[in-house]
Amino acid sequence: MSAPDPALQWAWLARIRRTQGRKGEVFADILTDFPEKFADRRNLWLVAADGPVQKAGGPGPSHLGTGDGIFSSPPREVELVHHWPHKGGIVLHFAGVDSISAAESLIGSFVAIPLTERAPLAADEVYIDDLIGCTLVDVAGPTPVDLGTIEDVDRTAGPTPLLVVGGAQGEILVPFANSYLRKIDLAAKRIEMDLPEGLTGLNAPKDQSS
Repeated sequence: MSAPDPALQWAWLARIRRTQGRKGEVFADILTDFPEKFADRRNLWLVAADGPVQKAGGPGPSHLGTGDGIFSSPPREVELVHHWPHKGGIVLHFAGVDSISAAESLIGSFVAIPLTERAPLAADEVYIDDLIGCTLVDVAGPTPVDLGTIEDVDRTAGPTPLLVVGGAQGEILVPFANSYLRKIDLAAKRIEMDLPEGLTGLNAPKDQSS
């Protein structure tokens, strides 16, 4: 087991919620789109909840948020011995964690891997959280319109994630639908979408003078 590089950014896989059983197992919420990849992973990291966990655009981690900086408790590398799905989450058992009291010390921690070790995606796929910080541009008209910066992604509203965009006209919620998407340039932090007329005005501030 080695010490983490202070410059590492992290991809969150799960968050430990409680103990499970009597032999050191823990139950965790799944924060990754690829829970099946636990079968391929042996070396994971535990990031204490009291560290400076970051998620751009929000106060806490998402299914693939990133965290960086100096942690008050350094990330700890652990070996995953067993795991299995359980009631919408996952049960994890780490080497050396063999009692309820040892498992209790892990409650609240995030299970993570370095961002560079995330599962590879197909050419036409993108990690949702990589969109945060990108500029959203509407190319529906003859002149592209800069709508603002993607500040967060709401994945709870339905099957299609909503981009939370902060711009000059206030907060805009834009469905991240393939039918609207025209171009993703993560290197340039630019997302181009062909949006239906009127969609960007749905969340515009009301005129208080009328």
